[in-house]
Amino acid sequence: MEFDATATARRALWIGGGQWAGKSTVAVNLALRHGLTAYLYDRPDARGHDDRRVAERVRRGEPPTGPDPETTWVRTDPARMAAETLAGFPQRFSWVLDDLSALVPGRRIVAEGWGLRPELVAPVVQSVRQMVVLVPTADFRAHQIARLPRASVAATAVSDPERALRNRWARDELVAADAVEQAERLGVRVIRVDGSRDGDELTELVEEHFAAYL
Repeated sequence: MEFDATATARRALWIGGGQWAGKSTVAVNLALRHGLTAYLYDRPDARGHDDRRVAERVRRGEPPTGPDPETTWVRTDPARMAAETLAGFPQRFSWVLDDLSALVPGRRIVAEGWGLRPELVAPVVQSVRQMVVLVPTADFRAHQIARLPRASVAATAVSDPERALRNRWARDELVAADAVEQAERLGVRVIRVDGSRDGDELTELVEEHFAAYL
């Protein structure tokens, strides 16, 4: 049998979009309901991909540890931060595809994460209906920021933690807006999450969208 490195990714169901919109909750719920394998982007991206990230910095002649926290979070602005984040997503997505190439599940993968961008996923899948983008409304973003402890964790060792947080929140909003723009351009469905549905109800909405593949 000839190995096809893209087979799992090509058949996967993809959930992209903004931070704190319920992507992980929906992916895990779908996995449990339908016997799928869930790929949670933040876990390998923040941990398992570190060696690759360091190697890439060394290859470019940059410090292995990356920019210092002050430069990353304080001496910058949200637009610049968003541009740098968006520019880094293609490389990070290639690592996701490599991860998925090692998985040969009996059923489909459901992959979620903010780095799973419509413009990166669309060329891989058989149909754009295999993707949905979840983004929080402005009011729901504010609610999540106030409610979720991880949303208010400030960068360590910076001179102005509050500014660092504000920069991060504004960056995330810009990145989410870009996901919506790309999704609409490519015909990928966008679901705006306003908090009126709980996790199960949001899952059911996404489940309905993916019904043909479950």
